[in-house]
Amino acid sequence: MSINNIIRIFLPKDKIFYDIFENIASTLKDMSKTLVDAIYAEDPQQMAKLLESIADGEHKNDEYTHQIFVELGKNFVTPFDREDIHFLATSLDDIADYMYASSKKILNYNVEETDEYMKELATINHKSITTLAGAVKKLRNMKNISKIKQDCVVVNSLENDADDVLDRAIINLFKNNPNAIDVIRLKSIYEDMEMITDKCEDASNVIESIIIKYS
Repeated sequence: MSINNIIRIFLPKDKIFYDIFENIASTLKDMSKTLVDAIYAEDPQQMAKLLESIADGEHKNDEYTHQIFVELGKNFVTPFDREDIHFLATSLDDIADYMYASSKKILNYNVEETDEYMKELATINHKSITTLAGAVKKLRNMKNISKIKQDCVVVNSLENDADDVLDRAIINLFKNNPNAIDVIRLKSIYEDMEMITDKCEDASNVIESIIIKYS
């Protein structure tokens, strides 16, 4: 066991960071579920209403992320390395940003009917974020390191699935759509939705780095 881990055993730990990270993860889950509901909505007005509500989650997580940085400045003792706390906060914030960006583009580009690729990507994103949120919650006591690793493996696998969907979407787009404007706007939406899983993978990599230091 490293000297850092020995010191951590005897030092008091401020649980506020766990609380904030769990709040962020919960908000991300809500946002991803809303995105799924919006993508599958048959009524364009209902879809637009759901997409607009995703902004609330993004703003809420901005506040949580700011709170983490404030707490870093106030607390000498942290539950794990300060650098890892910073990296995890920013990577989770990136997930919210890309969900918000995806929802805005669907609205701004006047997409009233989603396609199978958007539905697949939204579903994969929700699975990835739900799994990631489980890993974040398990960080609180570090008693289930093997399960945290399993969650990270699932997140990485889902990122590969999203890559495959994006490839199929782009191939279909260039093959069957002669309208250049449609190609540009749909390609942009697909890429932003796929990027959500990339950012989930980034967050899972940070979590893996954290648990390696505790193992």
